[in-house]
Amino acid sequence: MSCFRDFRLFVGLGNPGTKYIGTRHNVGFMAIEKFAKAHRVDFREQKKIYGQLAELKTGARSLRFLKPATFMNESGRSIRATLDWFDLEVDQLVVLVDDMDLPLGRLRLRSQGSSGGHNGLNSTIQHLGTENFCRLRIGIGPPSEIQQARKEMTVSHVLGTFNKQEVPIVAEVLDEVILGLDLITRLGIEKAGNHLNSYKPKEYQSSD
Repeated sequence: MSCFRDFRLFVGLGNPGTKYIGTRHNVGFMAIEKFAKAHRVDFREQKKIYGQLAELKTGARSLRFLKPATFMNESGRSIRATLDWFDLEVDQLVVLVDDMDLPLGRLRLRSQGSSGGHNGLNSTIQHLGTENFCRLRIGIGPPSEIQQARKEMTVSHVLGTFNKQEVPIVAEVLDEVILGLDLITRLGIEKAGNHLNSYKPKEYQSSD
């Protein structure tokens, strides 16, 4: 990972609308909403950037939290518009996104990388013209370990809601994400990554 950056824009990926609330694909929304709530700032619709924006003033700095309203596969359009509107650089961006390749409860902070087949990241890469932006992947786990079954169940899995056993794990992970994003802004992604990438929920720690 690279050295400290002046992060200013935090984007949670997801799908807008009540039918998608609480779905696995919307865990990026859930994380950014909880982060904004922790800092007591509210989201407001901003048509010029195709999304909802919350803003936190910290001295001379402004931290902005974005939820694109463009649906997942057009997330990059909103991110690109927001960077341009506020005259921000790509290296000031952190994207929060669900990851089916990571077990539920695990986190991965990376300074760059491919989309991994994720439509939201793919759109972001296309609109930004680079893979070199920070992203925090939030594990939601696969629907099956069997490749064919996984392929057939992917859509229903990511658009489904977390079950009763998963809900407390997700709540704990989202608390960790808030801590992690604060670490990113204060210490940079290398030190924050050392913490986040080794994180395991309490339920998993007892089974090691």
